[in-house]
Amino acid sequence: MTRIDLQIAKSGCSACPIRHRAICATCEPEELDRLSGMKSYRTWKAGETILLEGAQLPFVGSVVSGCATLTRSMEDGRIQMVGLLLPSDFVGRHDRETAAYEVVAATDVTFCLFKRAEFRQMLVETPHVMERMLQMSLDELDAARDWMILLGRKTAREKVATLLANILRRAASSGHPLRAELPLTRDAMASYLGLTIETVSRQMTALRKEGVIEMQGHRGITCADLSALLTEAGDDEDGLPLA
Repeated sequence: MTRIDLQIAKSGCSACPIRHRAICATCEPEELDRLSGMKSYRTWKAGETILLEGAQLPFVGSVVSGCATLTRSMEDGRIQMVGLLLPSDFVGRHDRETAAYEVVAATDVTFCLFKRAEFRQMLVETPHVMERMLQMSLDELDAARDWMILLGRKTAREKVATLLANILRRAASSGHPLRAELPLTRDAMASYLGLTIETVSRQMTALRKEGVIEMQGHRGITCADLSALLTEAGDDEDGLPLA
């Protein structure tokens, strides 16, 4: 674990940066104590495989820090990235014994893991935690539908701007301007967006030259005006497609 993650593990849920956004957001103190009894923290280095598609799923859990990718394999061996896991996102299903996707650490990533059987029992006995799980599942469904629009209808500029805006809103440090480390390489971004790496690089360069974003080092990205980036993405300030 990183130094920050060790501090979280020692101080408990109250110091967790995702406490009010994750599956435990609606938990009462006694329910947090119950979760604490079944949880553990684990960190994977960038590039390490966390779960194999079709493998046994011993745990479920939330991303505390970092980023991981979700991929599916096709019968001919091709691989498609289908999602990103960012802080507070939940991985695994309490009612499924095997992993539906391959999960790989895009950066060093730390998870708060729960034993699947014990977590499933808690959901049965705690309706409002089950309701929180349902809410998060519906949010994930909405995000998947939005991504269908992106892949099917948006231009290359809008696709790149949408991904950057999503990363900034989810992973950026607090303060102004928004700043985050891109968790994906240009090649991975191209695969995720259905573009070529040359197109991704060209669109990011254009956004930088037009002052919509600033690049710092190899992966750092800064945005002083998120609404301008959302406009480039074809979205309004709520992240909804412009009419």
